[in-house]
Amino acid sequence: MSQREFERRRRGLLRMMPADSIAILPAARERLRNRDVHYPFRQHSDFLYLTGFPEPDAVAVLAPGRKQGQYILFCRERDPKKEVWEGRRAGPEGAVEHFGADDAYPIADMDEILPGLLEDRRRVYYTMGEDTAFDHRLIGWVNQIRAKVRAGAHAPHEFVELAHVLHEMRLFKSRWELTRMRRAARVSMEAHERAMRRCRPGLYEYELEAEYQYVFRRAGMVPSYPPIVGGGANACILHYTENRDRLEDGDLVLVDAGCECEGYAADITRTFPVGGRFSDAQRALYELVLQAQEAAIRKVRPGNHWDDPHRAAVRVLTRGLVELGLLEGDVRKLVRNEAYKRFYMHRTGHWLGLDVHDVGEYRVGEQWRLLEPGMVLTVEPGLYVPADLEGVDRRWWNIGIRIEDDVLVTKEGCEVLTAALPKRVEEIEALVGQDA
Repeated sequence: MSQREFERRRRGLLRMMPADSIAILPAARERLRNRDVHYPFRQHSDFLYLTGFPEPDAVAVLAPGRKQGQYILFCRERDPKKEVWEGRRAGPEGAVEHFGADDAYPIADMDEILPGLLEDRRRVYYTMGEDTAFDHRLIGWVNQIRAKVRAGAHAPHEFVELAHVLHEMRLFKSRWELTRMRRAARVSMEAHERAMRRCRPGLYEYELEAEYQYVFRRAGMVPSYPPIVGGGANACILHYTENRDRLEDGDLVLVDAGCECEGYAADITRTFPVGGRFSDAQRALYELVLQAQEAAIRKVRPGNHWDDPHRAAVRVLTRGLVELGLLEGDVRKLVRNEAYKRFYMHRTGHWLGLDVHDVGEYRVGEQWRLLEPGMVLTVEPGLYVPADLEGVDRRWWNIGIRIEDDVLVTKEGCEVLTAALPKRVEEIEALVGQDA
């Protein structure tokens, strides 16, 4: 992993910080799964963004103008006995040699060293509320300095939300970041195509999920979120993750799955017929969702508002629902009254990056923010018609459809990072079940 990218990010943050300030960012903590077994560790995305350091029990500090070096990292010491059980550690020496720290200290020494770094710094960049235990430690260090005011010490008197600054930086992707996102997209597309080829009636949802997991792990990647594999009625549950039911001929299966490359996520959804052929009702709704997605993607361009793709999708969906008899009335009035929410209850996208629902403001003041080059978002309209929906003909029941792609805003318009994955009816029908 190149350190130049992380150095560039730290320099960018340091340039925004006054000379008498300091930034403090703790790493993620390990979380117990059961008894003495932990969940697989995933680094805090802000910490990963600034440091690239992959271990828990670490704290990064940026101190503008510090003569001995502006980037300090506290981390676990090397311990041969523990490393036999838990894996290798970088140690303070490795933090300097391999992760670009100017200075590094054992995490056990932080209570002695960090108060000295805080002294005479008037402003602290830190995100309160994410780690309550660390919040209390930081307040304790500040109070230690306050107790020495008569001896000439100066304690910080202002706290600034570090996340607000970092998240605006993270919203705009560099070439380095886009390379990772394209890799994640490529592997995720391969997994979706493999699953379509191997799908057949009688498989269980978890068997189809296994096709995705196989491709992800073979590429050295992990899922960027728990895969959603919902057949039939389960496709109408937006965040269905049980993935345990049998896939039946005549049903659709909705799969929302992506992997991450060096922390950077892909997020793709495809919906396809378990038996390889759409019914007339399924095809009608599917093509409507596809039209809505295409209309939304056309609105992804610099200078348009964040909400423009969503509004375009809603107009297409509402008009189509009226034409199919699922809604009645004037399209403009139905849109204004949000009548479509009976069948389409979520937004059309979200930011994408180190988090699958990535950071970044959607509004600036009272206005939706303008799209700018370097932003990456998903475009994912859908329609969901569960059984027994009052006033809805049975032929539409248990049809759940979502089509999702990852889209980069460019200077000229946009680039669909996942465009190579089939999504037209004819393409899907030609693919599903080929290798079953």
